[in-house]
Amino acid sequence: MLKHFLSAADLSRPEAEALLGRAADLKQAWHAGGRGAHQGLPLQGRTLALVFEKPSLRTRVAFEAGMAQLGGHGAYLSANDIDMGGRESVPDVARNLSRWVQAIAARVFRHATLETLARHATVPVINALSDREHPCQALADMLTLRERFGRLQGLRLAYLGDGNNVCHSLMLLGASLGVSTAVGCPPDYRPDPEILAQAERIAADNDATISVSASPFEAAHGADAVYADVWTSMGQEHEAARRRPAFQPYQVNSRLMAEAAPQAVFMHCLPVHRGEEVTEELVDGPRSVVFDQAENRLHVQKALILTLLQS
Repeated sequence: MLKHFLSAADLSRPEAEALLGRAADLKQAWHAGGRGAHQGLPLQGRTLALVFEKPSLRTRVAFEAGMAQLGGHGAYLSANDIDMGGRESVPDVARNLSRWVQAIAARVFRHATLETLARHATVPVINALSDREHPCQALADMLTLRERFGRLQGLRLAYLGDGNNVCHSLMLLGASLGVSTAVGCPPDYRPDPEILAQAERIAADNDATISVSASPFEAAHGADAVYADVWTSMGQEHEAARRRPAFQPYQVNSRLMAEAAPQAVFMHCLPVHRGEEVTEELVDGPRSVVFDQAENRLHVQKALILTLLQS
């Protein structure tokens, strides 16, 4: 039984498939029924604490809107409201929130903060982003691929750029679901070796592969989806000037997309810097599914909350 969701690897393949199926059903119901889609309001009287050290558009709104659609409430707490580890210790934040709310979604700088919250909380803790992983984004991405291709097993995903938290969760969740991931990145920005090894083990059990190359064209060759992320994440702004020349060869453009399969889609977790990691015509073009990914954050996060609170 899933107690917390800190890593994409916390889900077994059956659990991940069930959660995506539930998200698809919730999405279908919402599009068919609008405000009356989720009859019975299964989370009425429930509150989700949103503890955010970093600002957010998609994560915050998707969690707050999702809770409202299911009859519950999202309580947003910014870094100014809770100075975790400063004004109040992380264990004490976890203990206090556990007395008032039914779940905690935390968007933090350090993954260790999440792990401490989970150790001391008596309610489920959800990783809404950390420096190690972004598993809610990976769930939305897998739902988007499933919608577009009708399957996940056997798909090939090319991830180009920084081997960061998004890359980590995509490798792990994709491996569980039979999606092969090819990472194209500068040698100094490879994925974490421990997570890479973990993803390789999971992939081997699910007829998938994980590869890392310094060549963006090698990574993109034959891919069903080409994925980009910003070159400089929040908290790394001081590295922007140094990173830009290293990542310039990994920009997703029409020449790079020509290496992918003819039906390949372009993906991005947003926000996007048009003209940097991807050209404007691609992110706004017909092969782009970036706003499908953004919408699917709502539906997978609803499914995740229901799974944690109703299982």
